[in-house]
Amino acid sequence: MPSSVIRRFEYQEAARRLDIEFVTGRRYSYHDVPAQLVRDMRAARSRGQFFNRYIRDHFRFTRTDVSRLRVGTAGWSLPTADREHFPSDGSSLARYAERFPVTEINSSFHRPHRRSTYERWAATVGSDFRFSVKLPRTITHQARLADCEEALAAFIEQIGGLGERLGVLLVQLPPSLALDPKVALSFFSALRAQSRAAIACEPRHLSWFSAEANALLADAGVARVAADPALAPEASVAGGWPELRYIRLHGSPLVYKSSYGEEKLGALAAFLGAEGNEADTWCIFDNTARNAAIPDALLLQRLTSEGP
Repeated sequence: MPSSVIRRFEYQEAARRLDIEFVTGRRYSYHDVPAQLVRDMRAARSRGQFFNRYIRDHFRFTRTDVSRLRVGTAGWSLPTADREHFPSDGSSLARYAERFPVTEINSSFHRPHRRSTYERWAATVGSDFRFSVKLPRTITHQARLADCEEALAAFIEQIGGLGERLGVLLVQLPPSLALDPKVALSFFSALRAQSRAAIACEPRHLSWFSAEANALLADAGVARVAADPALAPEASVAGGWPELRYIRLHGSPLVYKSSYGEEKLGALAAFLGAEGNEADTWCIFDNTARNAAIPDALLLQRLTSEGP
């Protein structure tokens, strides 16, 4: 088995072009991607192999650089005590985006926003900034992923205002929602068909943490959130689709309130920087109730040498 070393962005670009190539019949140049890799990918695809899995099985990747780690918070409110770390001019979002590369929009869970609102947010930030948007509770908690085509279409139309700055769709499920494989696959297939954004799911029923459930999510291209606090040991570990790790830190021991402190975040920083962690990684602090999210995110940035 070959042991060629390629960088993940080179693989992803090659995979993207390969998809275009086989749909359009046109050939593309692959610049920095090893020629043998391109030939093997084309051969695998022509045999009907799933090329993502083929490449994972046949090549090893270099360690993720810090640009693959994205630290941010739920929302972009800036506590008075922490404003010195941000530019003094501009809106809260503009100032936030000068320091952090991502944010998670949770308000979309409670109420819809106009497309023009998303367009305004997208225009406020730089081209490299990305938003994660939480699906509405009408879809996840009321419809419980079933018979929600109209609500899903409306949501997708609204968040289309983010354009290329939409990074992740966050699907947080109610604790009472057990896994129904047929419903889950149907829903995630519909979601995938309507948006190119990555999908992260935060289930909160134990039935979602079996090996079978993990395989279902992986095959559907859905990353399972690593959450803290975790309802079970498996819930603290990212699962599902391996190309994305989405970590949500809600505060512990007091949910939404407690800060994590340097000792815990130091251990997290060491874990995030460990060899073999090749996935795109989002780390979102949701402990906002007592303004702990921003200082915790700033500290993790410093500990991972990601921030300025």
